[in-house]
Amino acid sequence: MKNTTLCYIEQEDDYLMMHRVKKKNDVNQDKWVGAGGKFEADESPEECLLREVYEETGLTLTSWKYRGIVTFVSDKWETEYMHLYTADGFEGEIGECREGTLEWLPKSAVYDLPIWVGDKIFFRLIEQDRPFFSLKLRYEGETLVYAALDGKEVSHDLKDW
Repeated sequence: MKNTTLCYIEQEDDYLMMHRVKKKNDVNQDKWVGAGGKFEADESPEECLLREVYEETGLTLTSWKYRGIVTFVSDKWETEYMHLYTADGFEGEIGECREGTLEWLPKSAVYDLPIWVGDKIFFRLIEQDRPFFSLKLRYEGETLVYAALDGKEVSHDLKDW
């Protein structure tokens, strides 16, 4: 199992999104995601969040919110516990990213981007300003086959959200 962070940085009605096109053998190849990555030894979720956001964007977060934990289970990849954040305060200038290209995109446009189906579920939870949540997503290849919110199975079909 691995622990990771993921952060969607907000500015007005936009998210800072990363198009993952630069890293070889990337599970997120060609998908759009937020900033984040794997924990280093002895890091807390917040320490990982701040380090990863700075490394990938050049921004220093000044205001963030821990939104939930997402458990990814896959028949192809190691189980991952992803600590999900949004941030609405930052300092600095966006720099060059080694893993992809960074772009401010309207929040309403994220559903039309190539993203994981499960990401659409947690975007909906964020939009609803849902209190801290636990979301479990199980994939077979790139197909989402199971979703549970706070321990209860839910539809993984986005039209039901």
